[in-house]
Amino acid sequence: MAKVSTIREKIAHLLALAESPEPEEAKAAMLRARELMAKYKLRPEECVDAENTKVIRETVGVTCTAMTNPWACALSAVIAEHYCCQAYRSRMPGRKVVTVGLVGLEDDFEIAKRIFLYAYDCVISAIKQSITCDPRAERGTYREKCNAYGWGFVAGVEAAFRDQEEEHKDWGLVLVVPQAVTDSMADMGKKTTFGTIKNNHADCGAAGFEEGRKFDPTRRVAGGSEQMALGGGC
Repeated sequence: MAKVSTIREKIAHLLALAESPEPEEAKAAMLRARELMAKYKLRPEECVDAENTKVIRETVGVTCTAMTNPWACALSAVIAEHYCCQAYRSRMPGRKVVTVGLVGLEDDFEIAKRIFLYAYDCVISAIKQSITCDPRAERGTYREKCNAYGWGFVAGVEAAFRDQEEEHKDWGLVLVVPQAVTDSMADMGKKTTFGTIKNNHADCGAAGFEEGRKFDPTRRVAGGSEQMALGGGC
């Protein structure tokens, strides 16, 4: 069997390649790194230099309320967990608007942040293209349709991740959130849900779910996340 130190170096190299701007190279490197970590029972933080094991806790620039884009918080939680991070909400006292944040080891945080922002942009772009605001509809209908699509997308992404984990059952150890990340969130209290999932507009929810199932994190977008108001007069 190869020496563990050599394997750690190889995994560290693969994790670095997973940062490649070339989607196929990044995807292949991440898959191979996870395969080796599962085989040798190594955690990501055991394979990188100490300087890269710093825990980062930051907001990522996406805001929402319990009525507007509440699915964004759920999306951040689903993606964070799959990339060895955790998600949280930050809110100023007396305000309804919250900002999405992530906590993770430095390398994990950067990957999870980019993938979350890309997924969020995918939802926003799809909503703009496929959902129209009908001035004759009951007030709030447009917002409900947008949120139905968003919640559907979250469920689709979660299902896609479950399928991936089922295909690679030996990755269980690899996908565990590092203890240092969990410890750093001790001051945040217990996890809570945000927003309400409604069964209205099932067609929009179904469309979002299908797109979520097809979500490919290797198709990256440049720049930050768009912001979109779903309130308005509709």
